[in-house]
Amino acid sequence: MTTLQSPAYFRASTKLAGHLQRVLTDLIALHLNGKQAHWNVVDHNFRDLHLQLDEIVDLTREYSDTIAERMRALDAVPDGRPTTVAQATTLPLLPPGEQSTTDTVDALTAQLRGAAATAREIHDDIDAEDPSTADLLHQLIDALEIQAWMLSSENREI
Repeated sequence: MTTLQSPAYFRASTKLAGHLQRVLTDLIALHLNGKQAHWNVVDHNFRDLHLQLDEIVDLTREYSDTIAERMRALDAVPDGRPTTVAQATTLPLLPPGEQSTTDTVDALTAQLRGAAATAREIHDDIDAEDPSTADLLHQLIDALEIQAWMLSSENREI
């Protein structure tokens, strides 16, 4: 009788899992902050910004799911509970209440850049351990920085 043995498979190290968790918490926080801004933005160019914020929310939701599923594929356990996200994110809270379009653009641009900075900070460690996961980060960084550019252009004067 022959026994089949499972081939070895790649599993995330504790360090890789921790890095991906950092990205995940920032993406979830950005998603929530984007919705908060979407609901409470007022002032000039409201409608366009309101719609653009939904694009950012959709993007961050999609990428948070991609990162969490990548973690599971590597036998890491993502933690997206509200208390975990609130305690671990590098992104600041948005102020409560209505916010002007100008302030909203500045705040969400900083959030997008902050989430991209987290991904950039951990990129080299991830690339050294798992180039496939690093490819996901490349796409994420590109998407976040494009959104930051497009959003920040709203307040830019020449």
